[in-house]
Amino acid sequence: MPGGRLTYEDRRRIAAWLAEGLGYAEIGRRLGRPTSTISREVAHNGASAPYLADHAQQVSNDRARRRKPPRTAETTTDVQPAEVVRGFVDEFATLLAATGLPRMTSRVFVCLLTADADGLTAADLVHRLHVSPASVSKSIGYLETMALVLRRPDPGGRRERYVIDDDAWLRAWKADTGAHAKIATAAQRGIGIFGAESAAGDRLGAMGRFFAQLSQQMSGSALTESAVYDALTVLAALVHTGRPLTLGVLATALDWPRDRATAALDAIQRQPAIADPLVLRTVGPRTYALAARADRLSPAQRKALDR
Repeated sequence: MPGGRLTYEDRRRIAAWLAEGLGYAEIGRRLGRPTSTISREVAHNGASAPYLADHAQQVSNDRARRRKPPRTAETTTDVQPAEVVRGFVDEFATLLAATGLPRMTSRVFVCLLTADADGLTAADLVHRLHVSPASVSKSIGYLETMALVLRRPDPGGRRERYVIDDDAWLRAWKADTGAHAKIATAAQRGIGIFGAESAAGDRLGAMGRFFAQLSQQMSGSALTESAVYDALTVLAALVHTGRPLTLGVLATALDWPRDRATAALDAIQRQPAIADPLVLRTVGPRTYALAARADRLSPAQRKALDR
């Protein structure tokens, strides 16, 4: 569960939920805190009845000032106080959670993001966040599926350290790009199942176009210039002949090795936007043809053109 001190926003929520008649256990569940934390907060900082967030915050601040020794020039350093760090982690994690990332995972991510270059162990995360090892393990697994976190051996022992390196953002970007391309391809398959003229086909077409364009824009230079050139050459060959071609015939006609023709066809299949407004079809064993994308023309337009 989340650790650290209650924030003013937490106290505002507690006050509102108490006014609604919620019990300590339910409030604790909503905040991700133990029931005892809520009961102590109301008992220690809520002398007024009803419990008021402003009053509770002031009482908490006064108590913290009484406990904190006066700072002198000799004790001032560049190291941020732990309370400031915890406050930043909680605030940043809240912002990330609003984007859809689970709150516990957000807290682990921000903790790693603000750690030293050598990262943190699971035990470090448990200690800093005051959470269970299982919560840390689950969050690390989630971040690994997003390609944001790497595991590295701990030089000082048998434990693993978790780090966010400089390549994390590029890996996460590429992972998203691949997912978008798969969605676009799946949408195209759906059009074939439901029919381009159906309501489902129309929606899938719009979805496929959106994610294909998004994937193409995000992928940037994922394909080399030579790979794109070969893919366009294959498309030109299929348009020129106007009939299906086998891989062997295509490679022979272009005077290419088979692996070069295979790579060009694979590039078109992985990034369908290359062929737009056409789509590459497999019409037999290693036999390929081109067709107009079903979502590029409306049913009325196709009917008019067929007259």
